[in-house]
Amino acid sequence: MKMLVKILVAATAIGMLGTAAFAQSAREVQGPSAYIAIENEPPPKLIVDPPLGDAIKLGVYWAQYRVENLRIVQVFGEGALQVSPRIGHLHVIVDDLPWWWADASDNNTVDIANFPPGEHKVRILLVDTNHNVFPGQEVTHTFTVPDSVKPHKH
Repeated sequence: MKMLVKILVAATAIGMLGTAAFAQSAREVQGPSAYIAIENEPPPKLIVDPPLGDAIKLGVYWAQYRVENLRIVQVFGEGALQVSPRIGHLHVIVDDLPWWWADASDNNTVDIANFPPGEHKVRILLVDTNHNVFPGQEVTHTFTVPDSVKPHKH
């Protein structure tokens, strides 16, 4: 019995040491602290996944996103351009319409429902606090909603 206890203690210790060796710091996972200005910030980057699951078949567009080197917050205007770490938000444009909406929620998913059947396009742009697009930080998804879709009712 003593031998079994020694083996279990040794195995637990080895497991804990192995886990600690691979643990990531908060900074490695979440990025730099908001309390310290960042010198020579790298350019922001927008990453948008393809639309989720079979939602398109229902006339619903869901696409998860994340950003690097920028925090999405509800702050706007010229004065906020000097904030470090850098801040901004998303602009979302549907089917090349002349209007867009700003998404400063950082909820990690763009959610648009009730697309009618046919071809559609969603453009997601990463912008600064003055609504200027960061160069190259735009993702466009084109998709087709099938004719069998009926409008979703709440």
